Amino acid sequence: MSRRNTPDPKRNADKHQFRINDYIKVPEVRLVGDNLEEISKAVGQPVEADVYPTRKVKEWAQAVELDVVEISGKALPPVVRIIDFKKFLYDKKKKEKELKAKTAKTVIKEIRFGPNTDDHDFEFKLRHARKFLDEEGAKVKAYVHFKGRTIVFKERGELLLLKFMKELEDVGAADALPKLEGRRMTVVISPKKKKS
Repeated sequence: MSRRNTPDPKRNADKHQFRINDYIKVPEVRLVGDNLEEISKAVGQPVEADVYPTRKVKEWAQAVELDVVEISGKALPPVVRIIDFKKFLYDKKKKEKELKAKTAKTVIKEIRFGPNTDDHDFEFKLRHARKFLDEEGAKVKAYVHFKGRTIVFKERGELLLLKFMKELEDVGAADALPKLEGRRMTVVISPKKKKS
């Protein structure tokens, strides 16, 4: 049995987000854009940012071989531009990709303690946390896990996490004080912004 060639809805989403040319059915539109001077020269009459009959704007777009694209359909009258629609979609996708690249992804590294963690182990884990916060810019989620009857050492676990927070004050700040959830006492430390 052969597969049907069905259109990908994600691929066509952008095309249907904006009404163009003959899909704009309102009697008048507000024309805007930074290419109105060029359009004026091409059609032989002054074209300024203003409200025009839709038919007239479509005629101008045909004269310059461009598309009428509805930028804001909720405005009264709808706002349109005379532009190359494919180039407009390409530029839009490019901007979205750049924005996505700029938004940093938050990484959270976990460090586990026991309520009876010795000094050597504490220092070792502290060095790792310092590296995560300072060099990698990652958040650190430190927690004390209470197994079995060790739950009676809650205060010891809290003191351990408070000491951990104090030691990392120069490179990070805790989002909140340590809190107990079930058998885990947790604190999240975010890296401090570096002064550029």
